[in-house]
Parts: sequence; C-alpha cells; structure tokens
Amino acid sequence: MDRAGLPFVLSPAVGAALLGAIGFWWGAGILLLVSGSLAFFFRDPDRFEPTEIGNTAVIAPADGRVLHAGDAEDGVAPEGQWVQISIFLSPLDVHVNRSPVGGRVVNVDYRIGKFLPAYDQRSAADNERCEVRVDNDGQVVIFRQVVGVLARRVVCRLRPGMEIARGQRFGIMKFGSRMDIFLPHSAEVLVTVGDVVRGGETVIGRLANKP
Repeated sequence: MDRAGLPFVLSPAVGAALLGAIGFWWGAGILLLVSGSLAFFFRDPDRFEPTEIGNTAVIAPADGRVLHAGDAEDGVAPEGQWVQISIFLSPLDVHVNRSPVGGRVVNVDYRIGKFLPAYDQRSAADNERCEVRVDNDGQVVIFRQVVGVLARRVVCRLRPGMEIARGQRFGIMKFGSRMDIFLPHSAEVLVTVGDVVRGGETVIGRLANKP
C-alpha cells in the first residue's frame, strides 16, 4: 500500500477498534469496511515490464482507459509539437503512478485549478495538476497528473535534477483522476481510444531512434 494512504486507512480502523471495545459491533463493522475499501484503493502491486521491449519504449504511467491517442489536443499540450496519450483512472484502478520513461527530471510544475470530472476534455487544461518534464537522452517527455471530482490532491515525489528509471514509482493521485502523456511528434503511438492499460506494464508508445 502506498504510504499516502495510511492516514485514510488507519483513521476508520482506529474508530472501529474503539466502537468494538464498547460493544457497538455494527458501527465497528461499517468502519472496518471503509478501512478495507480505502486500503484496496491505495494498493501498490508490483508490476513488471514485458521482456525485450527496448530502450525507446514508453510504458503506461497509470492504470486506466485511454481517452485520447494521437496529435495533441488544442489548448491542452505544452508549447511545441507533440503527440498525446490521455488515460482516465476510475476509483477502482490502481492510482500509484510510474514514470513512462527513464531520464533526468528537468522540471516539476504544480498548478492549482478546478475539479471538473477527469473524463471531461476541459479538465486537462483547467483542473489542478502536476506536470513533470523528463529528458530522455535528449528527447523530452512530459507527463501530467490531473485531479478529478473525487481526486483533490496529487502526490508527486520527484524533484528537478533527479534521475528516474522507466517504470519507477513517483507518486499517486487520490481517487478518480487523469494522466496525460506528451511525446515528441516523431514518436509512435501504440494504443487507441478505449484501450485498457496497466501502469508499469503496457507499452503505449515508442520514441524515435536518435540519428
């Protein structure tokens, strides 16, 4: 379980213990159910990359369903030419996030914003989010944690200058949310809208080989 979930899981568990101590078993049972549900949400299973995928592969940074795959949406992408892959995470998906590529963290930018539903196209531009820029051997990849109606906070444990490995855990989004990935326009997109992906395992794109 990700450590960000400990306060959420322990609080109802302690309440259940107190209610059980005074014989209020129904209340204790309800709080234990809440605690168990939250522990399920904050679960952090091990994931393993497919073998022999090569250095140019880009893997899914989160579990979920692909909302967008192709040229970047107007008003959503950073300045420049990009292809975009967007993933919607339901409350039942694993919300631990992993880096889609390896490299050096160039910038981490947290912005306040709205709390529109994460599947709403406007959420990518208007919602509260954290954007990470990584230099992968000269090619820049950007991935963005975006909050939703239920997700009111993102946790990003990266700092500029850090070296990160592909598939490395770097944070979590609390409850329903969205992840946007921006690859150089020369990259190949390997997923389509509606595909279900698994963070740390599904290959979603491939960077162009450097000349």
